[in-house]
Amino acid sequence: MSSLKVTVCAGAALALVLTPVAPAAYAADGGGVSVTPSSPAPGGDVTLRVSDCAATTALATSAAFDSEVRLSPAGEDGELVGSGRIRSTTDADAHAVWVTCGDAVRRGTVTVAERRRPATPTAPASPVAPVDAGGGGAVRLAAPDTRDEARPAPPGTAHTVTGLVLAAIAAVAVALRGVRSRNGGAG
Repeated sequence: MSSLKVTVCAGAALALVLTPVAPAAYAADGGGVSVTPSSPAPGGDVTLRVSDCAATTALATSAAFDSEVRLSPAGEDGELVGSGRIRSTTDADAHAVWVTCGDAVRRGTVTVAERRRPATPTAPASPVAPVDAGGGGAVRLAAPDTRDEARPAPPGTAHTVTGLVLAAIAAVAVALRGVRSRNGGAG
């Protein structure tokens, strides 16, 4: 990795570690509805929590949500929890959230943040210094390992003699074929 990439990655990791967790947004009217994260982006996921609900389930609706969010018990304390998604076309603004809890309806808000624009890549789309690849079967021969068993033995006398005999047989076969074709294919 280049030093620029390492620096950027280290900076991003440090920013992620040092960024505080987003606090829950409680309804202004004290309805006990909380939304986490407090400022989700369009298309982001949210978690809704309602405490002190007389019913065992609740239903949350909002114009900002993709669909209704069903809340169910999350523990012994009677808190109801559910997850939903912010509509990707939602405008950045505060949107009302209604939670039907038994016969009561509680109101809260979710503040949708501005749509995040994708970061412009700083690295070129194609490799600047591509890796020298290839070699296929020759990779064994180019290995930096200098042990005796790493490299095969070069051709010896037996290989040379075998190659010369095969070349002589091929030359005789070509010569005979040429003689036959000049004589009209007799034979």
